[in-house]
Amino acid sequence: MTKQRSGIVLAACLFAVSCGRGGGSIERLVDVGGHRLFLRDAGKGSPIVVIDAGIGDGCDKVRPLQERLAKATRVIAYDRAGYGRSGAGPLPRDAGREAGELRTLLERAGIPGPFVVVGHSLGGLNAQLFAARFPGDVAGLVLLDPPPLSFLLGREYLELSAMAARMTAEWQGAADAAKGSAEPEKRAQAAFLAAIASEHREMFAASAQAVSAISGFGDIQLTVVAAGRANPAFGPAAGGYQRYWIEQNRLLAAKSPQGRFILVPDSSH
Repeated sequence: MTKQRSGIVLAACLFAVSCGRGGGSIERLVDVGGHRLFLRDAGKGSPIVVIDAGIGDGCDKVRPLQERLAKATRVIAYDRAGYGRSGAGPLPRDAGREAGELRTLLERAGIPGPFVVVGHSLGGLNAQLFAARFPGDVAGLVLLDPPPLSFLLGREYLELSAMAARMTAEWQGAADAAKGSAEPEKRAQAAFLAAIASEHREMFAASAQAVSAISGFGDIQLTVVAAGRANPAFGPAAGGYQRYWIEQNRLLAAKSPQGRFILVPDSSH
């Protein structure tokens, strides 16, 4: 994940914050229509920050970030359907469905907007759709290293698309095996594995298509943070791919007249 300190500076300093220190956090399950989502509510103040983590990462992964931000304002982190303590949700798990479920979660939990929505990686796709569909609920948008849409749509770096397809297939195979396992511990992982397989599949299909249709974010304050370090898993293409990813993030920041781009050179995805 992009460095926590950068996230703190962006969410707590780039936006006006009414400071209030709160002790501890509140955890609960909220019915969003057929399944329940787990959320952790920490801190006091406004605007309220809402964090949507990357693929495979639940709210426990972003807890250190949440706790540090909660020293300045109120922060919500949650588990998407199939993750952690949240129930399994309907498939497919595309960004449109997940953005809608997040809004329902906040409404039914009685958490008032507008929000500063922070999305990392896949969560950045969800956050963009949330801002586009519910602009009145968004005070600011912080995207931490969101994946480039032209790659997700199959227009660039086609040689890396096969790697992505293998990842989806591996997760789906693991989900199918877990669902049919005689071991309760493995069966308990089936919903999570099915969720991330579906999220990853839709990231290259419906999610990318929906986000690519967003022409702009109006006057919403937008900050895009890009990691500077290449991922060696991408082999010989890693360096060029990282430069391309950074440039695509830079262009994304231009979708708001209040857009800002920040490169964190020593950070990985």
